[in-house]
Amino acid sequence: MKAPYAVRMATVAGNGGRDPDRRRALLDAADRVIRREGPQASMAAIAVEAGITKPILYRHFGDKSGLYQALADRHVRSVVTLLRPIFTETGAGLAGRVRATVEAYLDMIATNPDLYRFLFHRAGAEDGRTRSHMAAIVRGLGEELGGVLAAEPAVGGPVRAQILGHALVGMVQATGDWWLEHPEVDRAQVVATLTGAALAAISDGGAAGGAETAAVGGPVRPASRGEAAGRARPAPPESGEGR
Repeated sequence: MKAPYAVRMATVAGNGGRDPDRRRALLDAADRVIRREGPQASMAAIAVEAGITKPILYRHFGDKSGLYQALADRHVRSVVTLLRPIFTETGAGLAGRVRATVEAYLDMIATNPDLYRFLFHRAGAEDGRTRSHMAAIVRGLGEELGGVLAAEPAVGGPVRAQILGHALVGMVQATGDWWLEHPEVDRAQVVATLTGAALAAISDGGAAGGAETAAVGGPVRPASRGEAAGRARPAPPESGEGR
C-alpha cells in the first residue's frame, strides 16, 4: 500500500529533498505554470500546481535560487548536452556544427519563449546566483565550441578559437533575445544569417591570425597578468607636461 502523502513528504525531507522523481515532478509543475501564466509565474502558483506549499517546494531545491538553477539545468544545459555529440561528429563539418549551435539555441527559445524569458530575464535579474549559474552554462558552451574550432585550420590557433567560440555564442544569444521580440522574422532567415556571419568571422579570423603571427614573429598568446597590468598603467608624462 502506498504511504500517506504526509509520510512520503517527511521521508523526502529527511533525505534533504533529493528524491529525483519528486524533483522531476516539481519541475514539470513549474514548466506547466510558466507556460500557462508566462514569465511572471509565482512560486505560490507553482506550489499549488504541485499540490504542496511553498516551504516544501523550496525544501526540495534549498531555496528559490535552487529552483531557478534546477530549471536552468533542465532547459539550458540540455542544449549543451544536445550539441556535444554534434561537436565531436567528424562528418558534421564546420558549417554543420555552427548551424547546429544556432539552431539548438533558437529552438530552445521557440519551444517555450515564456520559459526563456523566465530564466534569462526574470530569474537572472532577481537572483545573482542564478545569473552566475546560467552565465557559467553559456560560458561552458563557448569553451566547448572553442575547443572544436581549435581543430579547424581556418581558425588560426587555440587562442583565436576560444575568442571566436565565446563571441559566436554571445552573438547567437543576443540575436536570440532580439528574435524573441520579433517573432514575425522567419526562423530560417535568422539561422542562415547567423550561420553565414559566424563562418565569415571564422574565415576572417584565420586570415587575421596569420597576419598577426607574421607581424610579431610568433603565435598569438594570452597576456600574462603582469603584462596586462603594464598595458593598463598610464605612461608617465613627458618632461614639462602636467606642471
